Amino acid sequence: MNTLRTAMLLAAMTALFMGVGFLIGGSGGMMIALLIAAGTNLFSYWNADKMVLSMNRAVEVDEKNAPEYYAIVQALAKQAGLPMPRTYLIDNPQPNAFATGRNPQNAAVAASTGLLQRLTHEEVAAVMAHELAHVQHRDTLTMTIVATFAGAISMLGNFAFFLGGNRDNNNPFGFVGVLAAMIVAPFAAMIVQMAVSRTREYEADRRGAEICGDPLWLASALDKIARGAERIPNPDAERNPAMAHLFIINPLHGERMDNLFSTHPSTENRIAALQEMARQMAGGTQAAPRPTPRHAEEQQPSGPWGQAPQAEQPGEPERPKANPWGRNPTGPKGRWS
Repeated sequence: MNTLRTAMLLAAMTALFMGVGFLIGGSGGMMIALLIAAGTNLFSYWNADKMVLSMNRAVEVDEKNAPEYYAIVQALAKQAGLPMPRTYLIDNPQPNAFATGRNPQNAAVAASTGLLQRLTHEEVAAVMAHELAHVQHRDTLTMTIVATFAGAISMLGNFAFFLGGNRDNNNPFGFVGVLAAMIVAPFAAMIVQMAVSRTREYEADRRGAEICGDPLWLASALDKIARGAERIPNPDAERNPAMAHLFIINPLHGERMDNLFSTHPSTENRIAALQEMARQMAGGTQAAPRPTPRHAEEQQPSGPWGQAPQAEQPGEPERPKANPWGRNPTGPKGRWS
């Protein structure tokens, strides 16, 4: 089913790409756009994961330079019945993570240093289980292709600005066509991108909770990541907003509404769904307590990933924390060295 949906998405994005080309340059522009779309399809299938990892400056790690982080991913992959994915670390203080790759055999997962610093072992496990759920559902190919196409269509819309004044561009709609290409096409690509990612997040939350074994671990992690993303900017994501839907929580600022114009469902709705799932798994009748900022920071879950770190006292200045994940592979500077 995912293969059919991916094919349909590719066809829709290609048609949108050709439509933009026609608005800019008529039939000639449409043919050029078709050639570009074909090249983008091939590139996206084989190399988009490498491009996404490179744009986020992700560094591959292993059991030697990030032993506990790598062990978490390895254990979860075994639990899910998946091949061990390539494991990456992003030197970024914003807590976040994403998965990419064209299939489970060529998948990669990436977590930020901020995620490993600010979350407990259990919460990190839940986040990585969510990303492995995307791999298992084969969402990563579709999500990566959408990111590539959305960026390409936005770029094509920008070309319209420079081509608009050329009277020899065979544009049958004149300035109106150029204006439509500049505004409507990137907007349409954004809508396709957002619509694709939202339903998949709920499905990955559910499966990720099954893989890690406790929906409340993921609920607590989502709460912490969302609050961290609000406070801490992600410059790489801001420069490349077409990648925003890849992350477990939208890394861009100002995205809180659960509507068509959000790359992710509301975090509160996702937490509520996970709490309901935990209640059903426990067989109880009372809903699990909703994690508040104080609750999320202070809860001390235990499990196969080790004990949670002790929370710092209110008002105490932030101190450098010991690094339980191994040496910093991204460079000698900073709190992770």
